[in-house]
Amino acid sequence: MSKIRITKQFSFETGHALYGYDGKCRNVHGHSYKLSVTVIGTPIDDTDHVKYGMVIDFGDLKKIVKEEIVDVFDHATVFNKNTPHVELAKELKNRDHNVLLVDYQPTSEMMVIDFAEKLKKRLPHNLQLHSLKLQETATSYAEWYASDN
Repeated sequence: MSKIRITKQFSFETGHALYGYDGKCRNVHGHSYKLSVTVIGTPIDDTDHVKYGMVIDFGDLKKIVKEEIVDVFDHATVFNKNTPHVELAKELKNRDHNVLLVDYQPTSEMMVIDFAEKLKKRLPHNLQLHSLKLQETATSYAEWYASDN
């Protein structure tokens, strides 16, 4: 049977700061991110299966992405835990803000790599993560493709 790609789109608001960067993004700021998640697989061919004809139920894909990414990153501020921003992060946490400390510089490029690793672990065994597109602004985005990795 043919391989089919299924894509679901998500959006979330996240703040971040790029420590050591030589431009405006060194300041704490935020983006309205748009994430497109594409998986590849063959449609279920068992006519008795409740999800007959589907590669994956869009609702099932939505649940995975929301739990791993959207619910974690939405309205959070992300800092690299190996920078002096840790002091700012502690202060924000003390004021009951949602702060994420990550092992990487929180650029779109590094975030999309992190998202790919999280999603690959959660997808059903019969599916593969094909690609991710993380759009930071209307004109700027990072893409991750399984075929490149």
